[in-house]
This record gives sequence, C-alpha cells and structure tokens, in this order.
Amino acid sequence: MIKPKVIGAGLGRTGTLSLKTALERLLGSPCYHMVEVFERPEHIGAWHAAAAGDVAECVSVIGGYAAAVDWPSAAFYSELADAFPEALVILSYRDSDAWWSSASETIFKGISAGSRPGMEEWHAMIEKLLATRFTSELSCKESCIRAFEAHNEQVKQTIPAQRLLLWQASDGWEPICKALNLPVPEEPFPRVNTKEEFQARIARRNENEAPVSTH
Repeated sequence: MIKPKVIGAGLGRTGTLSLKTALERLLGSPCYHMVEVFERPEHIGAWHAAAAGDVAECVSVIGGYAAAVDWPSAAFYSELADAFPEALVILSYRDSDAWWSSASETIFKGISAGSRPGMEEWHAMIEKLLATRFTSELSCKESCIRAFEAHNEQVKQTIPAQRLLLWQASDGWEPICKALNLPVPEEPFPRVNTKEEFQARIARRNENEAPVSTH
C-alpha cells in the first residue's frame, strides 16, 4: 500500500483540481479526487459506508494514492490523517462568498438537479455525505457558508499547526514545496476547472449525457 504524503482537507471549489494536478507533478504519482470516483464506480460503496460511519474501506482506497484532495475524501480528513500520521494536511480555502458563488453555480446546482441514469449510486452517496458531513440545504447560501466555515475551523482546531498547511490557489507552488521539502517547478502553477470550464462541461453533458467531474 502506498502511504499518502498529502491529505487534502479543503472542500470542493477551493482549487482542488488544480491542487490535484500540482501534487501529481510534485509527487510523480496519482492524487485521489472526485474524478477518480467517476472513473472507478466500484469506489462509491466505500464512500457511502464512510458517510454512514465506517471508514475502513475508504482508508484502503486512499492507501493506493500518493495524495487525496476534494470531496469525498476531504469530508473524512480527520480519519484519514489518523490513518496516515506522516501525511501533510493541506486545507485549501477561499473567501466564503466567492466559494459560495462558485459552488452554487456548479456542484450544488448539479446535485440539486437530481440523479440521471447510471448515476443513482453516486448521487445517493454524495447526498448522504453532504447530509452527514456538510449540509443538505444546498440552495441556502447561509447554511452552506456556515457549514463551509465550520468545516475550515474544525480542520484548524483538529490538525496540529506543525502538520497543517493553509493554502489558497493564489499561493501557488512555494508553500506546498516548502512543506514537502521539494524544489519549486519552473512552470506556472496549474489553474484548471474554473467555473466557466465546469459550466461548459455541464453543457456538454446535457448534450451527450456523459458523466463529468463535479469538482
């Protein structure tokens, strides 16, 4: 089993796909993200079990990757941090209003629209996860921001400061490389999965009915 070097505690729409891309560049191995769940539907059951209180299977899943960021793993950052005590924990974050603007127009809109054919198990899993680890009131700005800020504060209170990196996408490579004791790449920090890119994928999905990443 690979021992993850990074556990991402930041929620979706905090630059997690850019962070995934960056960590794969730095670590030379795959980083887990919601896109992995779409590509490996056999993982859905592990995350559904985790949302119901049994994290054993998802710990095993993450043990095959060099890092894990984004939902669903971010919802279980504490359990994963305990399972992999040498891993750095990165809390990716952004301004709460900016986060809500992005999340409400992308992931929450997609989830609230209901399941589509072939996605029933995934939809049931993410609804369970949000209800138990975030909030099910996805159309309510106040509830979502409250849950977002409570999650971030809980991370800061739960993870020792010497093990925690607070990071925004605008911070780029340097803080991550310093925390991991790695050289800073020469290329620009990746910036992927913007709101516009996400919405374009949703439009293509509606045309083709092809599964797309929600984070």
